[in-house]
Order: sequence, then structure tokens, then C-alpha cells
Amino acid sequence: MKAIGFKTSLPISENESFIEFETPVPKPEGRDLLVKIKAISVNPVDFKIRQNSAKDTVLERPKVIGWDAVGTVEAIGEGVSLFKTGDEVYYAGDLTRSGSNTEYQLIDERIVGLKPEKLTNAEAAAMPLTALTAWESLYDRIRISEQKDKGKSVLIIGGAGGVGSIAIQLAKKISGLKVIATSSRAETKDWCKAMGADVVVDHKNLVEEMRAAGLKDVDFILDFVDLNSYWDDVVELIKPQGHIVSITGSATPIALNKLKNKSVTFSWELMYTRSMYQTDDMEQQHHILNELAKLLDNGTLKTTLNQTLKGFTAENLKEAHRLLESGKTIGKVVIEY
Repeated sequence: MKAIGFKTSLPISENESFIEFETPVPKPEGRDLLVKIKAISVNPVDFKIRQNSAKDTVLERPKVIGWDAVGTVEAIGEGVSLFKTGDEVYYAGDLTRSGSNTEYQLIDERIVGLKPEKLTNAEAAAMPLTALTAWESLYDRIRISEQKDKGKSVLIIGGAGGVGSIAIQLAKKISGLKVIATSSRAETKDWCKAMGADVVVDHKNLVEEMRAAGLKDVDFILDFVDLNSYWDDVVELIKPQGHIVSITGSATPIALNKLKNKSVTFSWELMYTRSMYQTDDMEQQHHILNELAKLLDNGTLKTTLNQTLKGFTAENLKEAHRLLESGKTIGKVVIEY
């Protein structure tokens, strides 16, 4: 089968930043599915790992990355109980295993969902990683419920990105929150409003923009951009006893003590935690993906696909990474096989 990977971390403009190669089709065992892939999408985690995982070294065999995928179950391991051959599936992958930038992939059934029936392969491939991240941020970390939280406010930093786009929809349409999203360009502001944001503010002057919009503080804050850059603004804007979630990590230590007087809760979110540590509730991602598929099929949620590249080639993968690295993408970029 064809796969696309890299032996060393190179700028995406370099000829061998991605290379095509042949490798045997793997065989599923245990709870693994063998999936014939039909479409993949690219996320910031893809280019960050490409840039950093093979610095100052040359690997013997190319490293295959990529996580979001849609495909058909071709074979199953002896322990599989959730799927059968022929099922159309979608999933966000596992950081500890070979990725989806290939024609066939092994994936644990516990982190796989049935593909939304009414979405195209490209539309479905845009969703798993970002939707799981947004869902876990809202419902596993903050534990928002419509019954107790309807009408409360959430500030989403990075509203036009892949995670922000679906987080706006979940917060507004599922939880009934007042959604404030950040963006700085006219086209990204329009996108956030189309996703359902009630208010859109410029993240370059966040506190001032919030005040100008008549907003003193918010109940919840989701950081999908850069926690260090916005920390002081976040501390000021969160309500007493509020909750902050970040997916971005922190290049330097953050001053959690600044949250003490407000008794604010802070949580990290990493969608890969369940698969990385084989947690007892790992199968929850299977159930979340199935629930998201229902919401996409009935029109409650809509795909965040914004650009499709046709053909599984190194050149298309380079282009997708180039687009993501520009920091100006809106929604999701998908490669359709």
C-alpha cells in the first residue's frame, strides 16, 4: 500500500518534507479494525509533530502521521465487538500509533464511530479530532449541562479554527450558552457568526473589545489559540467560580495563583489522553463520535469543512500543511482519496 511520511523534520517547502513510499498492509488483531481510508483532514497537531519529531536526525523508515480519517472497515481483529466488515467509520486516531496518511490503517475500535450517513467522506473527515476536543472541553472538563448552565456565557478564543468552529455550535445549539468568539478578520468574523456565535470580538484587544460589547466577564473560557499570550486577559475576564479550559499547552509556566481569589477552576484538554493511557473509559470516544454523527445527520450540527484537496499525494499533503502553518485557515482542510 502507499503511505506518505518523512525521515527528518524539514520546512514544508522542501522537496522531502513528505515522501511517498510502499509498505505492507497490516493485519488486525485484538480490538483493531483495518480501515481502507477514503479521506483525511489535517490539524495543527500534524504540522507541529512533523516540525519537531525528527529534528537533527534521519529515521531509517519514514514516520507516518495524520489522525482524522474516514473509511471502510476491511477486516477486524478477534476481539472486535462494535463493528463489522463493510462499516463506514470515522475517527481521530492515536498519537502512539502509525497515522492516517496511508491507504490502510489499524485503529482500536474503542475510539472509532460510525460515519455520519448524510455527510460526504470529505465532510465527515473534517470532524473527529476537533469535535471530540470541543465535546470533551465542554462536557468532560467543564461538565456543562443545559439544565444548570443554559443562558450562561462562554468565551471561545479562536472561534474560526477547526476546534472553535464546532465548539461554537455545541455551546450554542446543544447547551444553550451565550457564545462570544474571537477573530480578527472580516471573513473569520463572518464564519464565527455562521457557526452560531452571538458576539464576535477581536482577540488583539480582547479586554477592550469585550468591554465595548458590554461584557464584563464570562462564566467559561475555552482557549484554542495560545494560553500564554492571553493569560492575563483570561484571568480578568473569567467570573468568580468560573471554569477555564485550554488545549494549547504553555511554553512557560502560567500563574495559576492569579485564579485563587476568584476560586476559578482550570483544566487542560487533550483528546488523545484516553487512547494514550488506555483509560478505563476509552470507549467513551466511540460513543461521543456516534452521538456527534446523529447530530450531524439531523442537521443540529454542520460540518466545518472549508477546503478539499483531491488525491492522496505528497504534494497535496504539503499543501494542506502549508495552509495550516499560515495560521489563516478557516474551518478544516481535507484530502479526499
